[in-house]
This record gives sequence, structure tokens and C-alpha cells, in this order.
Amino acid sequence: MNDELLPLRDRMPAPAAPMLPEGPEGIRWRPLSIDDAEVVTDLAERISVRDHPTWSESLDEIRDELGHSWVEPGLDGMLATDADGTAVAWGLVVAPPAPESLVRVILFGGVDAAHRGRGIGRRLLAWQHDRARAMLAESELALPAWVLSYAADRAPEHGRLLQRAGFEPARYFTTLECDLAAPTPPVTVPSDLRIVPFDAGLSESVRAAKNAAFADHWGSQPASREGWESMQGLESFRRDLSRVALDGDEVVGFVVSEVNEEDWERQGSRSGYISLVGTVPSWRGRGLASALLAEVLQAYRDAGLERAVLDVDADNPTGALGVYTRLGFASTAREVSYRVMY
Repeated sequence: MNDELLPLRDRMPAPAAPMLPEGPEGIRWRPLSIDDAEVVTDLAERISVRDHPTWSESLDEIRDELGHSWVEPGLDGMLATDADGTAVAWGLVVAPPAPESLVRVILFGGVDAAHRGRGIGRRLLAWQHDRARAMLAESELALPAWVLSYAADRAPEHGRLLQRAGFEPARYFTTLECDLAAPTPPVTVPSDLRIVPFDAGLSESVRAAKNAAFADHWGSQPASREGWESMQGLESFRRDLSRVALDGDEVVGFVVSEVNEEDWERQGSRSGYISLVGTVPSWRGRGLASALLAEVLQAYRDAGLERAVLDVDADNPTGALGVYTRLGFASTAREVSYRVMY
């Protein structure tokens, strides 16, 4: 706890309850419901064509996000429809549970590109920011707080909207892809380690290793047990394509993989997504991440996949970007994290 800070509830003015947005003409707003998962999934796919055409959120992922115990869709979410009742914008405000050094509130959602430029995004963002401030004003934690949102470089209108609302660009995340037709450069596995597939019995040990590995990463906070287990419950999660490094019985490194076949047509190839790569601090600089990734890339090839994709913090303190490029990954896109600090 930061002794120099007052609890957030004492630092934040108590805001009025966020009101439903109004306008523009022909647009109606209502609170989001968990029953809107299919509507949001369809809308997210239309949004993805402009913002990130190689992937979109699956129905399974949307249901998972709306179903977390720390999310109340009717309070934390908003949906906008046009005169025909078609969803044109959605937003969700999420405060992940159990922060240790930083309270984060993250703004998700977007506006169908066909309806941009009408002020819908401005109204949605204002509502989300009000809801985020209300969440912070309820917190008893004496910690720094960030309200975060993300915008793709290929959709600069989103970044401009955030900056006009007082958000500042804070960090850059690069999407990297590896063509699996090319061989992976030889990598030596540290002799005193075992690398094994991700097994359910290792789950809690991997979560502890993840929390240790990411403790010094920008904006990262510990993964909760509920969130960790729900990730493994997604249809896209692939234990067989994930790997864990063991030093005796201790988990010291890991790679977590996902495969969403719905994205393959968008991408024009069969891909796997590497969602997490981590090495506990005592094992950094010893080639462990490279060894884990080399095994995962070969597992992808054996499974008939053609490309591997991941995202990395461009300023990652572990030098991860260099590890990936040496293994054949190359940059294909960039996303910017915008924030307001309290």
C-alpha cells in the first residue's frame, strides 16, 4: 500500500450515477445484458473489419467476459441501437479483481465503422469514463489508479477520440507473426529442466509463476483464480499446444496457447495465438523463453498450423521483443494503450 496516497474513495469526488447517453438522432441507448452476448459478438465482428481485421471476439469470449463475478452488465455496460434495432455501439467498463499495487479500470467496446463520425463514440466514452470514476470512488484502496483503453493504429479516429477526452498514449503493443513454413533457429533447452504440456494439475503452480513473472510488467496485476480458470474453460484454450518448464517440481516458465478457428478465414491461414509467455525472475537470461517457444512452434507445425501470432509490450523489461524476432517473428500491427491516472 502506498502510504502517500489517501484511499481512492477520499481522493475521488463522489460522482452522480452515470446517466444514459442521449442522441444522436435515431440512436437509442440501453444498459447491456448478459443475454446480449450474441448481439455484441455480431457487432464486434463488424467493428473488427475496420480496427483489427485478422481477429474478432468469439461468442464464447464475450459470454465469459460478461459472466465474471466482478462484472455487472446492467451497471457496467451500454448498448446503442439504430432505428431498425440493429446494434451500432457497445461498451463495457471492467475493474479486474484483487489489485495489489495498481487499481485498473479498463474500457472495452466500440462503434460500427459505418456509424462513426456522428458523436456516438464520444457519448459512449463519456458514459464509460463516468462509470469508471464511480467505480474508483467506491474503492477503499490507497493505490494509484488508471482508467485504460486501447486503440489500434489502423483506426486512428479511436485514438483521437480518446485524446480529446483527456486520455494520453502511454504504451505501445506490437503484434508479431511467425510463418511456420520457415524452420525455427536451433535452441538449447537448459539441461536441468523438463518442458511438458500444460496439465490441469499444474494450473495453480502456473498461475503463481505467471504472477511472479509479470510482477514488474507495465500495468500488470496478479491473475485471480476465477479469471485464470475461466481462461482455461474457453473453447479456444489449448493445453496440448501450451508448455510448462519445470525445475524439479517448481514451475519456472510457461507458454499459453489459444486457437480460434473462426479467425482462419479472416487471416487466410491456420493460426495459433500465444497469449502468455513468462519466465520467473530467477530464470531470466538463460534461454528458457526461447526453449519454450521453440517447442510450442514445433507443436503448432505438428498440429497443422501455418502461423503463430502474439502481442508484446514494445518496452517489455525482459527483452522479449528480441527473443521473438530471433525466433522468426515479425511485426504486423500495433495497438496503443491510452490512460488517465488518478
